[in-house]
Amino acid sequence: MDALPPLRALQIFDTLGRSSSLAEAAQRLQITPGAISQQVRLLEQALDASLTFKDGKRLRLTEAGLRFHESCARAFEQLREAQAELERSKNQHNLSLSALPSLLKAWLAPLVYEWQDRHYPELTIQFLGSHSEPASELEDIDFRITYGNNAAPSPNSLALYTDSVVPVCSPALIAPSRGLRQPRDILRYPLLATDWRPKFTSPPSWRDWFAAYMPQSGAAAPEPACHRIFSLSHMAIEAALEGQGFALAQCSMIGREVADGRLVIPFRLALPLPWPYVLKWKPSAFDRPHCRAFHRWLAARGRQQEELNKRMLGRQAR
Repeated sequence: MDALPPLRALQIFDTLGRSSSLAEAAQRLQITPGAISQQVRLLEQALDASLTFKDGKRLRLTEAGLRFHESCARAFEQLREAQAELERSKNQHNLSLSALPSLLKAWLAPLVYEWQDRHYPELTIQFLGSHSEPASELEDIDFRITYGNNAAPSPNSLALYTDSVVPVCSPALIAPSRGLRQPRDILRYPLLATDWRPKFTSPPSWRDWFAAYMPQSGAAAPEPACHRIFSLSHMAIEAALEGQGFALAQCSMIGREVADGRLVIPFRLALPLPWPYVLKWKPSAFDRPHCRAFHRWLAARGRQQEELNKRMLGRQAR
């Protein structure tokens, strides 16, 4: 059957199904309850099915009506999303950018501010911090920076850089009389941990770091006790800034804090993350000049971050 029910009747039925009463639906639609009832009857006649029934003074959906409303709601939501995407595509001064929350806060956003102020001050940039991957082909956003198993190579992707973690703390945490002479000395202080599971493979842990850099001489490896575990990397870094303990921080996220002395790296001994950060983009993003410029800039900035990490670590990263 090619003929569809009247669109106006479908729209009113959708609103009725999302409302708690006929009066609420009428208020949302700015029409009378009688007009709603008339449109619902037209829809029932077109479908040759009973969608509603009277329950006292209330108008409720039948079982068939409930099932039909689920489909209607999905269809109208897709239409609203398509309309929003069309509006975004018409605006040539927009750029939408999705990234993992900690990466967005501690690395990407400050850099993007500088790029925007210098090159595209009139641009409207939408920042979306999310662990969830966008829809396939990035239909709703221009660029996404991701990590791990979600970062499989594709024609519309580029590896930006592979980060490393290194021990950091506030200089106020380290008592002068209890100086740090070897990695084992860190065990005297609280340890702050980061755990990304189950979304992603977590970065190297304190156990990994001590196993790599603390000679055991045949003794059993230490079992570092971490009493504060954060699901977001920037939260562990912020706790370290407040003097709460040592964090294994990602190099790309601590450049400013190390440069201005708010964080110190007592041992420039690092472990790389198991995956690189990867930039993805939707195919139509390059239709706009500012998106092409952003892609070139961010690709160069990723290569530069690799070099900055090496300098910060004195080229001792493994």
